[in-house]
Amino acid sequence: MPDLAAMGRFGAAIAAHLRPGDVVALSGGLGTGKTTLARAILAGLGNSGEVPSPSFSIVEPYDPPSVRLPVVHADFYRLARPEEAEELGLDDYRQGAALIAEWPEQAGGFAHEPACLSISLETAGEGRIAIVEGGADWLGRMPCP
Repeated sequence: MPDLAAMGRFGAAIAAHLRPGDVVALSGGLGTGKTTLARAILAGLGNSGEVPSPSFSIVEPYDPPSVRLPVVHADFYRLARPEEAEELGLDDYRQGAALIAEWPEQAGGFAHEPACLSISLETAGEGRIAIVEGGADWLGRMPCP
């Protein structure tokens, strides 16, 4: 993705196909655009308000009518062990909601779930490269930027 506009289009494409129960797992190093893409997805779902990075709160829920479906935006960077995601009540947050997960490997990963869309972001000069893998539930609805 060469610029922020491309990241916005990619986020909107993901949002157009997002359903409750889905997981968008965003991986990549610091500064690769995980939070930027999460914000673009939330904007594509109708959010026009501020989207703080959940680095400190770890979990930020968004509910209709500000978005078209319930979404949980989580940043697992600060977790020391995967069990901490369970201790936070992540399963309760996920009931009937989509999950946007930054640093998913810190929470034990979600790629094994059929509704997981795994996106690995890498820097490429001034832009970003997104490597996208969808679980079985994403077949036929993979987003294209």
